[in-house]
Amino acid sequence: MHEAMVIYGINPVLEALRAERVTSISVSPRADDRLTQVVRLAEEQGVAVRRVSLDELDRLAGGAAQRHQGVVADVQESAHYSVEDLVIGARSAPLIVVLDSIEDPHNVGAILRSLDAAGGDGLVRQSRRAARLDGAAAKASAGAVAHVKIAEVVNIARAIEVLKDAGVWTVGLAGDAPKRYDELDLRLPTGLRRLVRDRCDWLVSIPMAGHVQSLNVSVATGIALFEAVRQRARK
Repeated sequence: MHEAMVIYGINPVLEALRAERVTSISVSPRADDRLTQVVRLAEEQGVAVRRVSLDELDRLAGGAAQRHQGVVADVQESAHYSVEDLVIGARSAPLIVVLDSIEDPHNVGAILRSLDAAGGDGLVRQSRRAARLDGAAAKASAGAVAHVKIAEVVNIARAIEVLKDAGVWTVGLAGDAPKRYDELDLRLPTGLRRLVRDRCDWLVSIPMAGHVQSLNVSVATGIALFEAVRQRARK
């Protein structure tokens, strides 16, 4: 039995409903068109709907006032996947993101959103020192958390070895790497990851033309993911 999570915001709740993971929703008594759509879909699925005050919604959302957009939902966690499952389930050459100790839920949510938009095959992350996937992460993902396959592992180093054994090359993003990210053949089965130098097959950098010499981890991940998409779309 999977544990229940709390998510909030119209897009995250809509996507969780479409993934049929919602067990109940609490909504504001003041419903606009988008909130009415959420309620209608919930009722079609037989999901319990409660009308509650804004103060109660704020409480249910953990104090996330004004960010819940009038709806909070209880959802079941998604199915559990292994690293092997992600590789086997890939639609073509695997495109997987590996996260190690990313504790900011907004970064995790943004990475999930980019991964889903790029058509990636899943995310591998360490179960310790990792952001929860409900609340702020679900909101930042715009609902992508309901769709992306996620493998939770105890040991990232072991997960990397599993990927390598399955023929997936590991690419690390490092600001001082001499090779540019768009010079690498990302049409190969690829695992993009935060930098741990001694575990990566290749290190690549994203050139910086301004005064700031680094990018937010979610932005860098998105750039690399869509470079892989661009290369794979070429005939």
